[in-house]
Amino acid sequence: MQYMLILNETAEDFARRTDPATTGEYWGGWNAFIGAMAQAGIIVKGDGLQGPHTATTIRIRDGKRMVQDGPFADTKEQLGGYFVIDVPDLDTALDWATRAPSALSASVELRPVLPPMPAPGT
Repeated sequence: MQYMLILNETAEDFARRTDPATTGEYWGGWNAFIGAMAQAGIIVKGDGLQGPHTATTIRIRDGKRMVQDGPFADTKEQLGGYFVIDVPDLDTALDWATRAPSALSASVELRPVLPPMPAPGT
């Protein structure tokens, strides 16, 4: 079964990505986690995301397009990346999620991926 690990990070986590004093430790933790998942053969897809200050949000209200730059979520955690993994069950997905570096400083949300839908008319 496929699960998405939604990796949330704090503002401090995002800053650690580029701070010369912490970037090695930050990326070393992620590279170890990604390497372990790759070795286990469970990664379906995954990407890190640039910081929330690069976000653009769009909404359609009354037929009009509303575009807003940057984040406006009032939260201490922001989406930092994701992985889709293929594992036998939720317990195994939880085991992998607890190994994500962001689980130590922010959170990891897990969601089952919807199975493929039948094509219309079939």
